[in-house]
Amino acid sequence: MTLLPIVTWPDPLLREVCVPVAEDEDVGDLVRDMLETMYDAPGRGLAAPQVGVAKRVFVMDCGWKDGTPAPRVCVNPEIVSVSGEAVSGEEGCLSIPGVLAGVERPEAVTLRYRDVDGGVREVALRGFEARCAQHELDHLNGILTLDRLTPEARAEAERAYALGAP
Repeated sequence: MTLLPIVTWPDPLLREVCVPVAEDEDVGDLVRDMLETMYDAPGRGLAAPQVGVAKRVFVMDCGWKDGTPAPRVCVNPEIVSVSGEAVSGEEGCLSIPGVLAGVERPEAVTLRYRDVDGGVREVALRGFEARCAQHELDHLNGILTLDRLTPEARAEAERAYALGAP
């Protein structure tokens, strides 16, 4: 396994819409490296474009910092339903280090994806897990948390990033 460099904003790769992974394409090495990189960062989610790969893959593990790791690998993910209730919550991003932003998102989603072995999964997510999945899926569509802010909040986040940017 290899730790991968994390792409940071404003790298244009973070704005690309990622291509689907072919059914017969093996992403096992990529996923292993992404998980190692996510845990090392330490983050709770990581999308392929954040490590320089424009493919529709993300990994997440929302509870590992509080307990036993339980990684979820999502290949070609899609949200198939959302709750009607939107809630605001703070989000950080490994590609925009040092910036926390209040983002409004649906409280619950149903996510369909393929696992690393090609099996189709569908899972209902609530709370932080739903937020994390939506955040990572945004990355696959070239969307950043900054894009979900009001102009004033975005300007403040960009100022904070400029002051502490790597």
